[in-house]
Order: sequence, then C-alpha cells, then structure tokens
Amino acid sequence: MKLSEKGRFSPPPALPKHAEVVSKALASWPGVHARTHWLLGDETVVDGADFYVGDQEIGHLHLEGQAHVATGAVLRKSVVAAQLAGPFRWSAKFVVHDIARASDVEHALWLFRLAYDRAQGVTDEELITRVSAHQR
Repeated sequence: MKLSEKGRFSPPPALPKHAEVVSKALASWPGVHARTHWLLGDETVVDGADFYVGDQEIGHLHLEGQAHVATGAVLRKSVVAAQLAGPFRWSAKFVVHDIARASDVEHALWLFRLAYDRAQGVTDEELITRVSAHQR
C-alpha cells in the first residue's frame, strides 16, 4: 500500500526485543518514514510498524515480530527459491521472515535493504545478483 493511501499517522509502536532493533535501524536509514501499521481495515488496532521510502512501502513488522518485506514479484521469486525468506501467502510481492532471535536481526535488515534499494531505483536484475551471492 502506498503511503498516500494510508490512514492517520501515528509513530511506530514498541515491538518485541529483536524486532525493535530492526525497527529502530530501519527508521534511521536516510529517507525512511516509520509509522504505525494498522490492522487491515481498522485504524483503531495497532498491528506493528510500517516503513516507507517516499510513497513506496518497503515493508512492515508485526507485533509478534514477523517481517513482511516488499520485494515485487520478480525479486520475491528469487529470494524464496534461494530459501532466504518465505513466501507471503496474501501477496506475490512480499516475503516473510520471522525475527525471534538476535541472529535473525542481521538477515531481516539484509532483506529490508533489498526493498530499500529497490525503492531507490536499483534494478531487480542487480538485486537478484545479490541474492545469488548471499550465503546464510
């Protein structure tokens, strides 16, 4: 969803320990706008934190610590095939990564960096090269 289509603004909520580390890091990246992620269709229920570059969502973190990272369909296929994230069942343009341990933080930030760079104009072709070279 585009930032211009989002509802009211509220700062991002506190998240579980390791997801909070990711949230704070993302919010510090140049040009990233962080805000509350509302439960779909209900702006009274907080469901996590959203992150945007300009009007484009790069992903969000849910209250339980699951990251949904915007990759677009082409990049998603490559990331999932490399087993670097799971497919998001509701959209072919996102991947899923659980942030449950300290060791999950670095990988979540790597995934978000793909989305961030994509939003900044880096091509899917170049990002797929990164995916191919990445070792977990």
